Amino acid sequence: MNQRPHAAPHTAVWLHGVSIIAPGLADWPQAAAVLRGEQAWAHAPSVLPPAQALPAAERRRASRVVRLALALGQRALDGQDPADIATVFTSSGADGHNCHALCEQLAGEDRAISPTRFHNSVHNAAAGYWGIATRSMAPSQVLCAHDASLGAGWIDAVGQLLDGAPEVLLVAYDSEYPEPLHACRPVPDAAGIALWLGTAPRERSLGTLHGALTRDPVNTLAAAPLDGLRRAFPALRGLPLLERIARGDDRPVVLDYLAPQHLRLRFTPRQP
Repeated sequence: MNQRPHAAPHTAVWLHGVSIIAPGLADWPQAAAVLRGEQAWAHAPSVLPPAQALPAAERRRASRVVRLALALGQRALDGQDPADIATVFTSSGADGHNCHALCEQLAGEDRAISPTRFHNSVHNAAAGYWGIATRSMAPSQVLCAHDASLGAGWIDAVGQLLDGAPEVLLVAYDSEYPEPLHACRPVPDAAGIALWLGTAPRERSLGTLHGALTRDPVNTLAAAPLDGLRRAFPALRGLPLLERIARGDDRPVVLDYLAPQHLRLRFTPRQP
């Protein structure tokens, strides 16, 4: 990796849009109410909408991971044309169900892998489907850093902004593995967040985010069930930040990254 991303956290960027899909958190408006304490969190499986933006053939092949990533990105942009918006897709593991199916196939007598299964197995599958769904030709990065994937995605996204990209869509997501892999990597469901970032304000911008690397301790959430989500899903390590955004709270928050380093972010709400 070149040195560009290491400079990225020490700058302020504009936050234009947010989205989330997680167990008991169907979308950002509901999640914001829960994070503000206005609504109780109740466990429910993640609701993954169909990938309606894909052509019919690709829509039938779209996995849970693809549906999750597409919905997160589209909801964060909220109708904005994605054609010129660079993307960063970051996931700790990507498509667990497809990985399981491939392992089953290879463990049997017939080891012929279908082309569809193979191309859905690569880590950049969600980014590829994003390009098909949106017809975007903008640059796209795909990352994996195990439990630090959200932080790595943030650093890369801000690095692109410093390098001249006017806007970047960061999509962080995780999905479950069936048994027996689930016992080794017990992600319980599909979940993720997306942040639409830019170097200049838009009319809809929520505020600014300033980031830096730190060795300060990581923030947790006071509500035990929500902190359970934070710990269960690498992509949801950003929940303390989303809580600050939902509350309009400008106190800094520290998120997990590559220990002993963590990521300190401060959200400053836009003034009326």
